[in-house]
Amino acid sequence: MVHILSVGTYQPPHKMTQKLTMEFAEELFSESFTDIQRLLPVFQNGQIENRYFSMPMDWFEKDHSLEEKNNLYIKLGVDYSVKAILACLESNEFLKEKVEVSEIDALILVSSSGMSTPSLDARIMNQLPFSAHTKRMPLWGLGCAGGAIGMSRAMEYCLAYPEQNVLVCCVELCSLTFQRNDRTKSNLIGTSLFADGVACALVCGEHSPLVQRVNIPVWPRMLASYSTLMPDSEEIMGWDVKDSGLHVVFSRDIPHVVQNWFKPNVEEFLHQKGLEVEQVDVFVAHPGGKKVLDAYEAALGISQELTLEAREILRYNGNMSSPTVLYVLEECMKKQRHHGEVGLMAALGPGFCSELVLLNWGGIH
Repeated sequence: MVHILSVGTYQPPHKMTQKLTMEFAEELFSESFTDIQRLLPVFQNGQIENRYFSMPMDWFEKDHSLEEKNNLYIKLGVDYSVKAILACLESNEFLKEKVEVSEIDALILVSSSGMSTPSLDARIMNQLPFSAHTKRMPLWGLGCAGGAIGMSRAMEYCLAYPEQNVLVCCVELCSLTFQRNDRTKSNLIGTSLFADGVACALVCGEHSPLVQRVNIPVWPRMLASYSTLMPDSEEIMGWDVKDSGLHVVFSRDIPHVVQNWFKPNVEEFLHQKGLEVEQVDVFVAHPGGKKVLDAYEAALGISQELTLEAREILRYNGNMSSPTVLYVLEECMKKQRHHGEVGLMAALGPGFCSELVLLNWGGIH
C-alpha cells in the first residue's frame, strides 16, 4: 500500500478573468474569423471564471521567439516548482511537522510545455537541499495525463522500495506557448482553456516513517494503476513543433472519445479489482474542460456531486495540463472523508491515452 501524505500547489502571479481574455481574443482573432462573435461563446460557456498566467497580459500582445519563451519556461518553472515543493512538504493542513527536502529519495518531474536539458528536476535540486543521490525521473510529453501518470510511477517505485519517499512535481506554463499568429480554431479554443500551474504530491511507501506525520484522520492510498493507449490516435491531442514554438493540437472530438472509449476502459479496470463504477466515492478527475467533465458524467452515469472538486478547479484555474489533477486531489483531501472510501483518479492525454489510479481512503489502525 502506497500513501499520499500531502499536496502543495502554486498559482502564478498574474490572475486574469475570462472576460479579459475573451476581449483579448476578440481583438486578436477578429481579422481571421468573420464569425468571431459566433465563436467567442467558447470563453463564456466553458465554466471558467479565472486563470493564472506567468506573464502579464501586455506580454501576449507582442511576438516572442521560441528561445525567449523557453528561457522563461526554465527560469519560472524552476522558481514555481520550488514554491510548490515547499508548500507540499511544509503543509500544516496535511502534516503534523514539515518534511525536510533531504528526506526525499526520488523526484519525479512532469512537464510538457517547454524543453530543458538538464531537465528541470536537476535545476530544482540546485535550489533546494536535496541529497545529491536523489533519484531523478523526468517525464515529458504526457500533457494532461501527466499528473496521473506521475503518481502511477511513484506508486510503483514505492512498492519496490516501501521505506522510501517520492515527490511528484508537475509544472506547466501553457501560456508561454501562446501563438498570436496562429489563427486556427484549435488555438482559439486553447486560448479559452489553458493556464499555468504547479503542483507537488508527497508519496510514501508502506514502511516510510513519514506516515507518522500525517495530520488528517484518513488520507488516500494508491492501490493500483491502469494505463491505456488508443492506437493511431496521435492527432487527438498534443503539440505541433514549428519554428515559432509549440502549437496546440486539440481535437473537437475529445468529448465524443470520452463518451465512447473511456467508460469500457474504466469498467475493465474496476472489474479487475472487483469493483463497479457505482462504488466509487471520490472521483479525482482531470478537468480537461466543461465538455470533458460532462462526458465523464454521461459515460459513467455519475452525478455532478462526484465532479464537484474538478469543476471548482476548472472554474478558478482553467486547464493547467498535468498539475490540474493534483489540484483536484488537494481539494478532495481537504474534505472530510471516511475510512474505506474508494477513489478513482483519472486523466486523459496525448497518445491518445488514459491513466487511472485506484485509491482507498484510510489511516493507521
